[in-house]
Amino acid sequence: MANIHFSLAGEGRGHAARARTLVDELRSKHSVTIHTFGDAYSFLSPLYAGTDVGVEEIPGLRFRYDRRGRVDYVRSAAANVSILAQIAKTERRLAERLQRESVDLVLTDFEPALPRAARRAGIPAVSVDHQSVLAYADLSELPFSLRRHAAFLGAFVKRWTPKPSRRVISSFYRPRLRPGVENVRFVGVLLREAVRRVEPTVGEHIVAYVRHGTPDRALDVLAAGPMPVHVYGRGWFAPRGSLVPCEVSETGFLQDLASSFAVVTTAGNQLVGEAIHLTKPVLALPEPGNREQEINAWFLDRSGAGRALGFDRFDASALESFLDDVPRLRGRCRALDVDGTAATLEIIDAAMKGAIDAKSTRAAPASLTAEA
Repeated sequence: MANIHFSLAGEGRGHAARARTLVDELRSKHSVTIHTFGDAYSFLSPLYAGTDVGVEEIPGLRFRYDRRGRVDYVRSAAANVSILAQIAKTERRLAERLQRESVDLVLTDFEPALPRAARRAGIPAVSVDHQSVLAYADLSELPFSLRRHAAFLGAFVKRWTPKPSRRVISSFYRPRLRPGVENVRFVGVLLREAVRRVEPTVGEHIVAYVRHGTPDRALDVLAAGPMPVHVYGRGWFAPRGSLVPCEVSETGFLQDLASSFAVVTTAGNQLVGEAIHLTKPVLALPEPGNREQEINAWFLDRSGAGRALGFDRFDASALESFLDDVPRLRGRCRALDVDGTAATLEIIDAAMKGAIDAKSTRAAPASLTAEA
């Protein structure tokens, strides 16, 4: 049994969903402790309460949004100045703990404190995230404006996340690696067992996963649509038109997704990948100003498994056109293999075996090491 510590960013649903998949696969054989914050902490903490998996809260960066629902990078930076100092203190505290508890391997999903602590403590780290696509993928086929944003964000990703022993990029699309990039592997999205096991059916409702920053006008379009829209991510609100408010729950959301006609969502990598796996065409509405989501949306449109629109172009005719095209798009979903779970676990197992073997060699008496 190995001792594994796992840190992840707390914004949105994707990081927590990836972590859930990996933790549930690893916990039967290994000791796992999770470090996170924000949405991910709120989701994972009650999920593992009273189990052998520890979930601990750490400081982390959070986005701020303007009145139009756009990511406000200036306000986000200002609001997070004090957090950076806390992250530095957390790094030092975690480094001492990793050594004290003789941790074998660190896993991280776009969170900087724990992998930096692992580097201080001389412990190998495996990065499993989506954001690294911006730093290590060949994105030359993107339109110029998106390539420019990807270059800027990719530089931030490289500085924010220290170089791990191995890097896994989880993505529903898989571009080529940049020339000269090593120890990086593209895999599909990580799908927990319940998602891999469920049998999808074609229902008569739409699943919409939106954030609090989603413009009200987009909800107005869905409310006037031709079929029920089960809305997740906005909390409770008074039902109106076709809109049915739904509370996020593991089993409830999955059953709703698996039995839906199609999906309308922001362009987060994880949910788009899950929808494609379940043969649900996606109409992606990237968060205004969120360049990573704009890139995801561009690749979704290119894949043929869905469509991408800016909120300013989303109206009744766009929704109707998408719904009319769903049967054709569903066929493309069936042709795509987006499951990267097994490949990721193989990489983690290999890293863990190497870490444990190296630790055994360091701990062995000199005479035994020489004989070996």
